Amino acid sequence: MLAGILLALIAGALVSLQNIFNAKVNEHTGSWTTTTLVLGMGFAASLLMGLIMEGKNMFTLQHMQPWYWLSGMIGVGVVICLVQATRILGATYAISIVLTSQLGFALLWDSLGWLGLAKVPFSFNQLIGVLIIVGGILVFKLGGARESRA
Repeated sequence: MLAGILLALIAGALVSLQNIFNAKVNEHTGSWTTTTLVLGMGFAASLLMGLIMEGKNMFTLQHMQPWYWLSGMIGVGVVICLVQATRILGATYAISIVLTSQLGFALLWDSLGWLGLAKVPFSFNQLIGVLIIVGGILVFKLGGARESRA
């Protein structure tokens, strides 16, 4: 469990860092160029690391539903939306909304057992947790607005 928590923390740091880098690239190029660059470099890095770590076995795709292939297209939407949200809202505000959205939709998918997930019983404590995070974002955003006016 500790390894999972550590990996999740690292992933969160890397997503935030990547989002900032993507926004900086977008300042000098368009959104589609940024997305192509980000996903193209990610493909090259993944291919290289996959070949090093797994060799030819990385091309053995057994028992995979055809609709799982949509994940790459979803990634295009993720990058485009994050780049634009960061440009419009700033990194901290955009990422906090993205993380809250992720948590809310993960709660929905888990509770309904959709997309091949094991159904996890919904509880109001989970909903309250998401709402507390939303409240924190509002305090963060509204509190900062008052300070900038002063």
